[in-house]
Amino acid sequence: MILELADFAILPGQNAAFEAAVQRGLTTVLTQTQGFEGFKLNRCIEAPNRYILQVFWTTLEHDTVGFRQSPAFPQWRAIVGPFFASAPVVQHFELVAKSV
Repeated sequence: MILELADFAILPGQNAAFEAAVQRGLTTVLTQTQGFEGFKLNRCIEAPNRYILQVFWTTLEHDTVGFRQSPAFPQWRAIVGPFFASAPVVQHFELVAKSV
């Protein structure tokens, strides 16, 4: 499984609307993408306009090819993009150790 981390800075005062948009985008767009295994959205306590979205994919290609090169990606960005204060930082990780 691959973990995608997306670090978002959003416009001030848009927290509730952004959170609703992410939920809508994930449930209507990403869940329809092959290889999508789930997500978690976290808001930063010290900087409430910052969010970390964790998306779990079966393989890296399910995200980089199957999602990002499909019509679903522009749909996703149309839903969440208007809230961005700056471009998100997105990186992918593979599990190397975990607790029992």
